[in-house]
This record gives sequence, structure tokens and C-alpha cells, in this order.
Amino acid sequence: MNAPAPIRKPNPPRNQNPPKVLVDITAGGIVYKRTRRGMRMAFMLDGYRRWTFAKGHLEPGENAEHCAVRETEEEMGLHGLKLKMPLGTIDFWFREKYRVQSKGMLTHKFVHYFLIEAPPGEWGSIEKEEGIRKIAWVDPRQSLRFSGYADVRPVLEKALIALGIRRRIPTQPKPTFRPPKAVRPPS
Repeated sequence: MNAPAPIRKPNPPRNQNPPKVLVDITAGGIVYKRTRRGMRMAFMLDGYRRWTFAKGHLEPGENAEHCAVRETEEEMGLHGLKLKMPLGTIDFWFREKYRVQSKGMLTHKFVHYFLIEAPPGEWGSIEKEEGIRKIAWVDPRQSLRFSGYADVRPVLEKALIALGIRRRIPTQPKPTFRPPKAVRPPS
């Protein structure tokens, strides 16, 4: 009599669809203006009660530069803005909590920031539909302490350097390796 074949457990099914990652691309602006009392930088108090800068999603066919100006105008109620220069891109990861269609998804968000100049007479207005609670014009020398998000500080520092508020910290040159000179033993 033959022994029955051992019962094999089936392999667990392979995940044919790996977890999806939502890539979220936005653009925003760090706004400044020159006044009689000196330069000022605009911050807005967001829905999380943190001081930050305007940003938003790119619309189909829109580039990051246009999006940064449009979103800043919309969220801060500013007009006549002039794009000055790119400041860089920050990125971070989070789980989506608010959008119904992507709730719970792992999200990799990219925010392209630009330095934007406002005309001296522009003060902005609160856009409640955008979740903005207040707008404040701050002395740029106080802006790093005023900023509510640490991940934005590197682009804010670039803005301060571009505006002449801060000096670029020189990087130390890397030492080059030099082999020691051969020493002849005394004869």
C-alpha cells in the first residue's frame, strides 16, 4: 500500500497589485514686499493653526510657476504679484486623511516654491473658503521663528539669502588626501 501524499498548504497569494502611492505635485510662493518701514514677508495662518505660505495643486496643462502665482493670489487675496525666482522643492510622505477617493493612501507630496514680490500697497485678504484664518506681514529677520513648518525652512532660508537678509554660509572645502612624504631613514 502506498503512503498518502503529504498535504501541501497552498502558497499565500502573491499581491498582484502592490500598494499604490499617490504622487501629489503642488506649487506655492514665499511673498515679500518693500514698504516705507522696510521689507515684509507674508505668512498665512492655515487650518492647523500654523503660519505658512500659500500653495496648491497644479491644474491640467499648468506649469509650477503659474500655479505658484495663481494659488498665492487665490489663498491670500493678493494681486499684481511678480514671480522672481525658484527657491527649490521640498517633499514629504503622509497618509491621506481628507480626500475621499484616496483616503488612507500613502502620499508622496512635492511642493515647488518660488520667491514672489507683491506691490507695496497690497495687504491681502482672508480667504475662508481656502481655510485661511489670518494673514500677517512679518519682518523677514523674524520669519524663521515665525514659520510653523520645519520642512519649509530650507526654502525660506534661500529666500532670505536672495533678498539679502541672510548671508550664505560658506561650506568648508573637503580636505584632499595627500599621502605622507616618504622619509628616508638616517644613514
